[in-house]
Amino acid sequence: MTTATEQQHLAGPLSAAVANLCTRLQPQVSARTAAGFREVLRRLSAPLQVAVAGRIKSGKSTLVNALIGRRVAPTDVGECTRLVTRFQYGTVDRVEIVFDDGRKQVLPFSADGMIPNDLEVDFDKVSHLEAYLTNAVLRDLTVIDTPGLGSLDAASVKRTEQLLGAAKHRKPEDGADGADDDEGSDDLDDTSRNAVAGAEAVLYVVTQGVRADDQQALAAFTAATASREAGPVNAIAILNKADTIAPESVAGSDGDVWKAATLLAEKQAATLKPRVADVIPVIGLLAESAESGGFTSADADALRALSKLDDATWETMLMSADIFATWDCEVPTATRTLLLEKLDLYGIRTAVDALRRDPDITAGTLRRVLLTASGLSGVRGKLDAVFRARADGIKAAAALASVTALAQASGDPGERQRVHDAIEVLLAKPEAHQLRLLEALTLVTSGAVAMPEDLAEEVLRVGSSADIGEQLGLKGRPAKELSAYALERAGWWRSFASFGATPAQSRVAHVVHRAYFLIWQQLREQAG
Repeated sequence: MTTATEQQHLAGPLSAAVANLCTRLQPQVSARTAAGFREVLRRLSAPLQVAVAGRIKSGKSTLVNALIGRRVAPTDVGECTRLVTRFQYGTVDRVEIVFDDGRKQVLPFSADGMIPNDLEVDFDKVSHLEAYLTNAVLRDLTVIDTPGLGSLDAASVKRTEQLLGAAKHRKPEDGADGADDDEGSDDLDDTSRNAVAGAEAVLYVVTQGVRADDQQALAAFTAATASREAGPVNAIAILNKADTIAPESVAGSDGDVWKAATLLAEKQAATLKPRVADVIPVIGLLAESAESGGFTSADADALRALSKLDDATWETMLMSADIFATWDCEVPTATRTLLLEKLDLYGIRTAVDALRRDPDITAGTLRRVLLTASGLSGVRGKLDAVFRARADGIKAAAALASVTALAQASGDPGERQRVHDAIEVLLAKPEAHQLRLLEALTLVTSGAVAMPEDLAEEVLRVGSSADIGEQLGLKGRPAKELSAYALERAGWWRSFASFGATPAQSRVAHVVHRAYFLIWQQLREQAG
């Protein structure tokens, strides 16, 4: 059984049930499989692992800094941007270089508090970086910054794939020499490592031009999450650099940049569906500067001076970044260049508009205005709704997929059967229904079980939200109406499972029927 200490760190009852399953099975499986189970247990008690992935120059590291609330991930091209970096909670701020053979070397932060761009070690022997920060955001979320897809540097892409799908680095307790052990060893082989390594959720960053292979790239990343197909349960896309969208290029935007970004995000969501739960627009640079302390009182003073310019001069300066930086003005060119680096023209205009509306606005309030304009709250809200609120189910499902893969890799039919039977017993329990629903959702969205489009949409809706109104597609409706609809759909799916469905569809239909029935039951209990 898991210890009391381990239980405190588990995401919830489903993770605890899978942890107990792993503990019970360890004496019944081979040494290699048992070693894999120990790794699964370790990951179950760790915070949710969220990878920030996407194309090169999509602004991944800038978004990472904004999410963490500290400018620590390098955004300029250098050695560190070609490595996977894991940002996690620690009691002492430090960076560790993890080498391919498992050795670790502490790396000091640079004078500006960031991870140095150049490592001053043999780069080709480095696996990844571990950054530990005393940051409350990281207590329940480990953020993984990855090299960009589409890079000409194949080694960087390979490093990303290795950590997300098949990490081969060793922990210190595995020994420092990195040599393969003999057949009787309980160390993990490559196949087993592939089964237990990887992120459990993905933030995929896109810009306004979604390229034809973005969906394939997203699939490559999400397929690496615990060696299974991922989808709307554990993947969100972020439309970054929303301020660069030309409103006239988006029908219905009415000349408003943010409205254009929102409409474009909706269009991209349709393109990337069902790979992602949603596409959320954000201005990463603005979010990073406002949230990580980059925006200072000196910046506010410079913006205050700019707000006093006459309208003609001001509108001329906003025509382009070059004109803004070089136009004859009492605010020094160097200061304006720094403002561009932190806020870009959109952020500068937003701040000056706020100052013109209220000349007495403080630097702190101005920072909050910029943070609101960045859209970061929307990203965080979706993170909470899709990832944090469902971390227990996501981690438990990923762990079960890893357990299954480890048993399949063992080559022992008896071992495979024992693991299979134990998982079936766990999934038969009423409290484990969420795992069945996640499994059904994955089968439908990945195309493994073909469903008519309207029914696939319904499975997607029921399975990818924790909110009853959203699950039923009746958000904001009275409880009585929700209850009646849930019971009606429960009956329909039960009938479909028995009459007209293929065997594969029937298995999914029984799960959806059960989901609706449990929703109905929950609503009845709430009604008293």
